Amino acid sequence: MIAIDVHLDADAAATMVRDVRAGLSSYPKELAPKYFYDERGSRLFERITELPEYYPTRAEREILSGRAAEILAVAGSPATLVELGSGSAAKTRHLLSAMREAGCLETYVPVDISEEITHQTAAELVDEYPGLAVRGLVCDFEQDLERIPDGEGVRMIAFLGGTIGNLYPRQRHAFLERIAALLGPGDQLLLGTDLIKDADRLEAAYDDAAGVTAEFNKNVLEVLNRELGADFDLDRFEHVARYDAEAERMDIRLRSLADQEVRLDGIDMDVVFAAGEEMRTEISAKFTRERLESVYAGAGLEMSGWFTDAAGDYALSLARVAA
Repeated sequence: MIAIDVHLDADAAATMVRDVRAGLSSYPKELAPKYFYDERGSRLFERITELPEYYPTRAEREILSGRAAEILAVAGSPATLVELGSGSAAKTRHLLSAMREAGCLETYVPVDISEEITHQTAAELVDEYPGLAVRGLVCDFEQDLERIPDGEGVRMIAFLGGTIGNLYPRQRHAFLERIAALLGPGDQLLLGTDLIKDADRLEAAYDDAAGVTAEFNKNVLEVLNRELGADFDLDRFEHVARYDAEAERMDIRLRSLADQEVRLDGIDMDVVFAAGEEMRTEISAKFTRERLESVYAGAGLEMSGWFTDAAGDYALSLARVAA
């Protein structure tokens, strides 16, 4: 059975205008990372996940493939798996297969911004897992989190890929509080987080030798050129990725290589960049177990499980509403 509800923002273009205008008027200038992901940006990110320097995807897959049964046992054999930012559900199949083997698999709830990929993934999964009910939700889950259906039995809400690290502390706190409000008795959150490690290794993961990450970062300017009639010259910006040890996060920026003025016709805005000026395009917070336990506690959650890859580079953790 497949049922997919679509709640796309009819005013997405206006939202983008507000975001970009506010970001380019702030100091330092900033663009929201969600605007990386047009069709080309999504392809570039897939290439990034296969790069030798970029370990998080491999590490998360290692945990899911090797410890899915253990994760499910700690989570109380959930009947429903909800996945935020589900995409093609490539990694999620490890969890679905483990749920099937444990005899608890009933419902999968993919939550994603792409209607096309949600329909495609749903069709594939009902073939791969006979009897599975797919209740998809097409939306911006940051805005529409409360639309997630209740479902019967124990649920596990998965937020994988380390995406929680892209949120600033206040955003992260608010997001996890909203997750906590969704969790019923027995429900748990499965969260992917990158762990603190040597700065050189972290910076290499976000500034690969082949330049794919740099191309991905500059793609946000292509998006603004196309969607907002901007005239960004990509060759006049360079990719910057550095680890901020004090904030314990990667800081990704684009640096202007010259004094320049950019025109955005679509929003009637002119933006001046000084030579050497940097515009932030993404952050990626890194965690220790202790830091994450504190983050959970602040949102009314408590950690119930902790699973890392063999190298200790990355963690999946389970959390439930604090007693």
